[in-house]
Amino acid sequence: MLAIGALLGSVLIAVPVTAHAAAAPAPTARTAAAAAAGLDDPAKKEIAMKIVSSAENSSLDWKAQYKYIEDIDDGRGYTAGIIGFCSGTGDMLDLVEYYTQVKPGNVLAKYLPALRRVDGSDSHAGLDPNFTKDWAKAAQDAEFRKAQDRERDRVYFNPSVQQGKTDGVGVLGQFIYYDAIVMHGDGTDSTSFRNIRGRALSKAKPPSQGGSETAWLNAFLDARVWAMKQEEAHSDTSRVDTAQRVFLKKGNLHLNTPLDWKVYGDSFHIG
Repeated sequence: MLAIGALLGSVLIAVPVTAHAAAAPAPTARTAAAAAAGLDDPAKKEIAMKIVSSAENSSLDWKAQYKYIEDIDDGRGYTAGIIGFCSGTGDMLDLVEYYTQVKPGNVLAKYLPALRRVDGSDSHAGLDPNFTKDWAKAAQDAEFRKAQDRERDRVYFNPSVQQGKTDGVGVLGQFIYYDAIVMHGDGTDSTSFRNIRGRALSKAKPPSQGGSETAWLNAFLDARVWAMKQEEAHSDTSRVDTAQRVFLKKGNLHLNTPLDWKVYGDSFHIG
């Protein structure tokens, strides 16, 4: 997956409070609902991890994926771990650098020079023949699993939830953002998250700008499908068509269980 630049965030300005200060306007029902419902709720986050794992690994057992690593021939080198860190896109390098900060001399530290060289390419130079074995060995270490969790949240999960809340969308919308960032990153290319969102903005407005949440998310998914079709490796759009779009059509904006969906022809259920 692609490394992410900073998302636009809200800036809070402290204002002195006086006894005669005017009361803040009451939030609308839509705004209050979006603020109350977050994908960062532990139970909702667990659901998000399972749905992404169904697409990335054909399994709901996302915790089994810390050790996962293979080259899926998408031009990004090795794809690995719980969120698909890639040797060719910088996020795997960031992960191993952080892991080495917290645990110097770990089994992956010796690959840092090679990871720096192959960044931006699909090359395995300096990684083969033992990198995949050492990755699986590192995954037995609780510190490496914590490092994967930390980088997933820092680079992908937290920015997508923050942007979703800023846009006034609920749990499903935040998940739709998260899945898009996982696949496309948030760089400057035309298929990145920020440009998918920009493409959607030309068709609809998010709830924070007075738009319908359902109409906005449909516009975002339309833009996401366009982005997926620009790349052969992502041209199967079932993770949108027979998963996210299914939840949206049912009006399940809070991503409540039970959930039933399909990805790449496989059926999944969360009760």
